[in-house]
Amino acid sequence: MAPRLKVFVTSDGLTDYVVAASSKPKALAAWGSHQDLFKTGLAHETDDADLVKAATAQPGEVLRRAAGTRATLASVKPSRPARRAPAGPSKAALKKVADAEAKLAEADAAHAAQLADLDVQRARLESAYAARRGRLERALAAARKALN
Repeated sequence: MAPRLKVFVTSDGLTDYVVAASSKPKALAAWGSHQDLFKTGLAHETDDADLVKAATAQPGEVLRRAAGTRATLASVKPSRPARRAPAGPSKAALKKVADAEAKLAEADAAHAAQLADLDVQRARLESAYAARRGRLERALAAARKALN
């Protein structure tokens, strides 16, 4: 079942804008308004037979006429084309991500290599320390033995 259409009207003082929509938010969207015109009293629902007949013949399309007249309604051309959702990421954005991933992988590899070098250096230092400590412990033991 199709939603029941209501006819809404707003005016900028010079022109009346009329739209048939199923709800107030849809009417505001058709007008391109970011402000709640209904809350401020600048827009309202109408039951004027001429407006209802013209607007319901073209639901969702904004119609206009000179304010305060009974002139015929004309279609309003959209001020800008409707925005389409982007088709997907651009090639440049994909390349940027791939380059960043490659740089991250290089940094990880360099870090791992540096840690491996540090492990080798630490093992060498531990070995040198153990040898020196062994010599010093033997010298200490010999010195204590000489005291007794």
